[in-house]
Amino acid sequence: MSDKIKVYYQLTKPGVLFGNVLTAGAGYFLAARGDIDWLVFAAMIVGTTLVIAAACVINNYLDQDIDAKMERTKKRPSVVGLVSGAAMVSYGAILGLVGMGILYAWTNMLVVAIGLIGFVTYVWLYGALSKRLSIHGTLVGSVSGALPIAGGYAAASGSVDAGLVICFLILFFWQFPEFYSIAIYRRAEYAKANIPVMPVVVGIKPTITQIYVYTLLYVLSTLALTLYGYTGWVFGAVMLVVGFAWMRLASEGLGTNEPEKWARRMFKFSMYDLLLVSLLMTFSHLLP
Repeated sequence: MSDKIKVYYQLTKPGVLFGNVLTAGAGYFLAARGDIDWLVFAAMIVGTTLVIAAACVINNYLDQDIDAKMERTKKRPSVVGLVSGAAMVSYGAILGLVGMGILYAWTNMLVVAIGLIGFVTYVWLYGALSKRLSIHGTLVGSVSGALPIAGGYAAASGSVDAGLVICFLILFFWQFPEFYSIAIYRRAEYAKANIPVMPVVVGIKPTITQIYVYTLLYVLSTLALTLYGYTGWVFGAVMLVVGFAWMRLASEGLGTNEPEKWARRMFKFSMYDLLLVSLLMTFSHLLP
Protein backbone atom coordinates (compact mmCIF):
# COMPACT_ATOMS: atom_id res chain seq x y z
CA MET A 1 0.00 0.00 0.00
CA SER A 2 1.53 3.30 -1.07
CA ASP A 3 1.87 6.10 1.47
CA LYS A 4 -0.83 8.18 -0.23
CA ILE A 5 -3.34 5.32 -0.31
CA LYS A 6 -2.54 4.54 3.32
CA VAL A 7 -3.28 8.14 4.31
CA TYR A 8 -6.68 8.15 2.63
CA TYR A 9 -7.45 4.73 4.06
CA GLN A 10 -6.67 5.94 7.59
CA LEU A 11 -8.96 8.93 7.13
CA THR A 12 -11.94 6.55 6.95
CA LYS A 13 -11.25 5.34 10.53
CA PRO A 14 -11.08 1.64 9.58
CA GLY A 15 -11.85 0.39 13.09
CA VAL A 16 -15.06 2.42 13.31
CA LEU A 17 -15.90 1.62 9.70
CA PHE A 18 -15.57 -2.15 9.92
CA GLY A 19 -17.45 -2.36 13.22
CA ASN A 20 -20.43 -0.50 11.79
CA VAL A 21 -20.45 -2.47 8.53
CA LEU A 22 -20.33 -5.71 10.53
CA THR A 23 -23.54 -4.74 12.32
CA ALA A 24 -25.17 -3.65 9.05
CA GLY A 25 -24.53 -7.09 7.59
CA ALA A 26 -25.85 -8.76 10.73
CA GLY A 27 -29.03 -6.69 10.54
CA TYR A 28 -29.59 -7.73 6.94
CA PHE A 29 -29.15 -11.45 7.60
CA LEU A 30 -31.39 -11.31 10.66
CA ALA A 31 -34.23 -9.72 8.70
CA ALA A 32 -33.70 -11.87 5.58
CA ARG A 33 -33.99 -15.14 7.53
CA GLY A 34 -32.20 -17.06 4.81
CA ASP A 35 -34.02 -15.41 1.89
CA ILE A 36 -31.02 -13.43 0.66
CA ASP A 37 -30.95 -11.14 -2.35
CA TRP A 38 -27.21 -10.97 -2.91
CA LEU A 39 -27.40 -7.91 -5.17
CA VAL A 40 -29.32 -5.94 -2.55
CA PHE A 41 -26.99 -7.20 0.17
CA ALA A 42 -23.86 -6.22 -1.78
CA ALA A 43 -25.30 -2.80 -2.61
CA MET A 44 -26.23 -2.24 1.03
CA ILE A 45 -22.76 -3.22 2.23
CA VAL A 46 -20.87 -1.17 -0.35
CA GLY A 47 -23.16 1.84 -0.09
CA THR A 48 -23.19 1.79 3.71
CA THR A 49 -19.41 1.39 3.82
CA LEU A 50 -18.91 4.43 1.61
CA VAL A 51 -21.42 6.60 3.50
CA ILE A 52 -19.86 5.73 6.87
CA ALA A 53 -16.38 6.29 5.43
CA ALA A 54 -17.51 9.71 4.18
CA ALA A 55 -18.81 10.64 7.63
CA CYS A 56 -15.53 9.57 9.23
CA VAL A 57 -13.46 11.57 6.74
CA ILE A 58 -15.50 14.73 7.32
CA ASN A 59 -15.33 14.11 11.05
CA ASN A 60 -11.53 13.96 10.79
CA TYR A 61 -11.61 17.33 9.07
CA LEU A 62 -13.81 18.89 11.76
CA ASP A 63 -11.91 17.36 14.68
CA GLN A 64 -8.38 18.48 13.79
CA ASP A 65 -8.15 20.86 16.75
CA ILE A 66 -9.40 18.23 19.20
CA ASP A 67 -7.34 15.39 17.76
CA ALA A 68 -4.14 17.42 18.10
CA LYS A 69 -4.60 17.49 21.90
CA MET A 70 -5.28 13.79 22.43
CA GLU A 71 -2.61 11.11 22.62
CA ARG A 72 -4.51 8.49 20.65
CA THR A 73 -5.37 10.85 17.77
CA LYS A 74 -2.51 13.32 17.55
CA LYS A 75 -0.78 11.31 14.81
CA ARG A 76 -3.75 11.12 12.46
CA PRO A 77 -2.99 12.25 8.89
CA SER A 78 -5.41 15.16 9.31
CA VAL A 79 -3.43 16.43 12.30
CA VAL A 80 0.15 15.99 11.12
CA GLY A 81 -0.49 17.67 7.77
CA LEU A 82 -0.34 14.69 5.42
CA VAL A 83 -3.53 15.80 3.68
CA SER A 84 -5.14 19.20 3.15
CA GLY A 85 -8.53 20.26 4.45
CA ALA A 86 -9.82 20.76 0.90
CA ALA A 87 -8.72 17.25 -0.04
CA MET A 88 -10.50 15.76 2.99
CA VAL A 89 -13.75 17.56 2.25
CA SER A 90 -13.63 16.59 -1.43
CA TYR A 91 -12.79 12.99 -0.59
CA GLY A 92 -15.61 12.77 1.94
CA ALA A 93 -18.10 14.33 -0.47
CA ILE A 94 -17.23 11.89 -3.25
CA LEU A 95 -17.48 8.88 -0.92
CA GLY A 96 -20.81 10.07 0.41
CA LEU A 97 -22.36 10.81 -2.96
CA VAL A 98 -21.27 7.51 -4.47
CA GLY A 99 -22.44 5.60 -1.42
CA MET A 100 -25.85 7.26 -1.35
CA GLY A 101 -26.17 6.71 -5.10
CA ILE A 102 -25.59 2.99 -4.67
CA LEU A 103 -28.13 2.77 -1.84
CA TYR A 104 -30.67 4.70 -3.93
CA ALA A 105 -30.17 2.58 -7.03
CA TRP A 106 -30.19 -0.91 -5.53
CA THR A 107 -31.79 -0.90 -2.08
CA ASN A 108 -34.89 1.04 -0.97
CA MET A 109 -35.81 4.51 0.19
CA LEU A 110 -35.92 3.49 3.85
CA VAL A 111 -32.26 2.47 3.66
CA VAL A 112 -31.44 5.73 1.88
CA ALA A 113 -33.23 7.74 4.57
CA ILE A 114 -31.45 5.86 7.36
CA GLY A 115 -28.09 6.41 5.66
CA LEU A 116 -28.73 10.13 5.26
CA ILE A 117 -29.94 10.54 8.84
CA GLY A 118 -26.91 8.63 10.11
CA PHE A 119 -24.50 10.81 8.13
CA VAL A 120 -26.04 14.10 9.30
CA THR A 121 -26.32 12.91 12.90
CA TYR A 122 -22.71 11.75 13.13
CA VAL A 123 -21.06 14.60 11.25
CA TRP A 124 -23.09 17.61 12.38
CA LEU A 125 -25.30 16.84 15.37
CA TYR A 126 -22.58 14.80 17.08
CA GLY A 127 -19.18 15.76 15.70
CA ALA A 128 -19.69 19.46 15.07
CA LEU A 129 -22.12 20.26 17.91
CA SER A 130 -23.04 18.01 20.84
CA LYS A 131 -19.63 16.35 21.20
CA ARG A 132 -18.07 19.73 21.89
CA LEU A 133 -20.91 21.38 23.78
CA SER A 134 -22.81 18.87 25.90
CA ILE A 135 -22.42 15.92 28.21
CA HIS A 136 -25.17 14.34 26.12
CA GLY A 137 -22.94 14.07 23.06
CA THR A 138 -22.62 10.34 23.71
CA LEU A 139 -26.39 9.96 23.36
CA VAL A 140 -26.37 11.72 19.98
CA GLY A 141 -23.37 9.71 18.81
CA SER A 142 -25.07 6.50 19.90
CA VAL A 143 -28.03 7.27 17.65
CA SER A 144 -25.76 7.48 14.60
CA GLY A 145 -23.86 4.38 15.67
CA ALA A 146 -27.09 2.37 15.95
CA LEU A 147 -28.35 3.27 12.48
CA PRO A 148 -26.14 0.97 10.33
CA ILE A 149 -27.72 -2.17 11.78
CA ALA A 150 -31.13 -0.58 11.22
CA GLY A 151 -30.17 0.17 7.61
CA GLY A 152 -29.03 -3.39 7.06
CA TYR A 153 -32.26 -4.72 8.53
CA ALA A 154 -34.33 -2.33 6.40
CA ALA A 155 -32.53 -3.46 3.22
CA ALA A 156 -34.04 -6.91 3.74
CA SER A 157 -37.38 -6.01 5.33
CA GLY A 158 -38.22 -2.79 3.53
CA SER A 159 -40.19 -1.59 6.55
CA VAL A 160 -39.97 -0.52 10.18
CA ASP A 161 -41.07 -3.28 12.52
CA ALA A 162 -40.29 -4.45 16.04
CA GLY A 163 -37.19 -6.28 14.82
CA LEU A 164 -35.67 -3.11 13.39
CA VAL A 165 -36.45 -1.18 16.58
CA ILE A 166 -34.89 -3.88 18.75
CA CYS A 167 -31.76 -4.01 16.59
CA PHE A 168 -31.45 -0.24 16.87
CA LEU A 169 -31.81 -0.39 20.65
CA ILE A 170 -29.22 -3.17 20.95
CA LEU A 171 -26.56 -1.03 19.29
CA PHE A 172 -27.79 2.17 20.94
CA PHE A 173 -27.48 0.77 24.47
CA TRP A 174 -24.22 -1.07 23.68
CA GLN A 175 -22.39 2.14 22.86
CA PHE A 176 -22.76 3.68 26.32
CA PRO A 177 -20.71 1.11 28.27
CA GLU A 178 -18.28 0.91 25.34
CA PHE A 179 -17.65 4.66 25.05
CA TYR A 180 -17.95 5.53 28.74
CA SER A 181 -15.31 2.89 29.46
CA ILE A 182 -12.96 4.57 26.99
CA ALA A 183 -13.77 7.95 28.51
CA ILE A 184 -12.83 6.70 31.98
CA TYR A 185 -9.36 5.44 31.12
CA ARG A 186 -8.74 8.36 28.77
CA ARG A 187 -10.33 10.93 31.07
CA ALA A 188 -7.23 13.15 31.20
CA GLU A 189 -7.07 13.35 27.40
CA TYR A 190 -10.71 14.38 27.08
CA ALA A 191 -10.23 16.98 29.79
CA LYS A 192 -7.20 18.39 27.99
CA ALA A 193 -9.20 18.63 24.76
CA ASN A 194 -12.14 20.28 26.58
CA ILE A 195 -14.57 17.53 25.56
CA PRO A 196 -17.42 17.37 28.12
CA VAL A 197 -17.68 13.59 28.49
CA MET A 198 -19.39 12.24 31.59
CA PRO A 199 -16.27 11.19 33.57
CA VAL A 200 -14.85 14.69 33.13
CA VAL A 201 -18.03 16.61 33.95
CA VAL A 202 -19.70 14.53 36.68
CA GLY A 203 -16.93 12.16 37.75
CA ILE A 204 -15.98 8.51 37.45
CA LYS A 205 -18.36 6.99 40.03
CA PRO A 206 -21.57 8.32 38.43
CA THR A 207 -20.24 7.22 35.05
CA ILE A 208 -19.74 3.69 36.32
CA THR A 209 -23.34 3.68 37.54
CA GLN A 210 -24.45 4.75 34.06
CA ILE A 211 -22.36 1.97 32.54
CA TYR A 212 -24.08 -0.58 34.77
CA VAL A 213 -27.56 0.68 33.81
CA TYR A 214 -26.86 0.73 30.08
CA THR A 215 -25.21 -2.68 30.19
CA LEU A 216 -28.41 -4.05 31.74
CA LEU A 217 -30.53 -2.35 29.07
CA TYR A 218 -28.29 -3.81 26.37
CA VAL A 219 -28.64 -7.33 27.74
CA LEU A 220 -32.42 -7.00 27.96
CA SER A 221 -32.62 -5.71 24.39
CA THR A 222 -30.66 -8.69 23.04
CA LEU A 223 -33.03 -11.06 24.81
CA ALA A 224 -35.98 -9.20 23.28
CA LEU A 225 -35.06 -10.60 19.85
CA THR A 226 -35.81 -14.08 21.14
CA LEU A 227 -38.85 -13.04 23.16
CA TYR A 228 -40.40 -11.44 20.06
CA GLY A 229 -39.62 -14.46 17.90
CA TYR A 230 -36.88 -12.99 15.69
CA THR A 231 -34.30 -15.53 16.88
CA GLY A 232 -34.42 -19.03 18.32
CA TRP A 233 -33.63 -20.28 21.79
CA VAL A 234 -29.91 -20.78 21.09
CA PHE A 235 -29.44 -17.07 20.47
CA GLY A 236 -31.37 -16.25 23.62
CA ALA A 237 -29.49 -18.76 25.74
CA VAL A 238 -26.06 -17.59 24.57
CA MET A 239 -26.91 -13.92 25.06
CA LEU A 240 -28.31 -14.68 28.52
CA VAL A 241 -25.08 -16.37 29.61
CA VAL A 242 -22.83 -13.73 28.04
CA GLY A 243 -25.08 -10.97 29.32
CA PHE A 244 -24.83 -12.33 32.86
CA ALA A 245 -21.04 -12.35 32.55
CA TRP A 246 -21.01 -8.75 31.33
CA MET A 247 -23.39 -7.65 34.09
CA ARG A 248 -21.11 -9.29 36.64
CA LEU A 249 -18.13 -7.40 35.26
CA ALA A 250 -20.14 -4.18 35.22
CA SER A 251 -21.12 -4.68 38.86
CA GLU A 252 -17.45 -4.99 39.80
CA GLY A 253 -17.00 -1.41 38.71
CA LEU A 254 -19.44 -0.15 41.35
CA GLY A 255 -16.91 -0.94 44.08
CA THR A 256 -13.62 -0.87 42.25
CA ASN A 257 -10.60 1.07 43.48
CA GLU A 258 -8.96 0.81 40.05
CA PRO A 259 -11.53 2.28 37.66
CA GLU A 260 -9.10 2.73 34.75
CA LYS A 261 -8.04 -0.91 34.85
CA TRP A 262 -11.65 -2.06 35.19
CA ALA A 263 -12.76 0.23 32.33
CA ARG A 264 -10.22 -1.34 29.98
CA ARG A 265 -11.67 -4.76 30.77
CA MET A 266 -15.18 -3.46 30.13
CA PHE A 267 -14.12 -2.02 26.79
CA LYS A 268 -12.50 -5.28 25.68
CA PHE A 269 -15.57 -7.25 26.72
CA SER A 270 -17.80 -4.89 24.74
CA MET A 271 -15.78 -5.55 21.58
CA TYR A 272 -16.02 -9.32 21.94
CA ASP A 273 -19.72 -9.05 22.76
CA LEU A 274 -20.42 -6.97 19.63
CA LEU A 275 -18.65 -9.54 17.46
CA LEU A 276 -20.57 -12.39 19.09
CA VAL A 277 -24.02 -10.81 18.80
CA SER A 278 -23.33 -9.88 15.17
CA LEU A 279 -22.30 -13.42 14.30
CA LEU A 280 -25.32 -14.91 16.08
CA MET A 281 -27.65 -12.54 14.24
CA THR A 282 -26.00 -13.44 10.92
CA PHE A 283 -26.54 -17.17 11.38
CA SER A 284 -29.72 -16.98 13.48
CA HIS A 285 -31.83 -18.52 10.70
CA LEU A 286 -29.69 -21.67 10.94
CA LEU A 287 -29.99 -21.99 14.72
CA PRO A 288 -32.89 -23.57 16.63
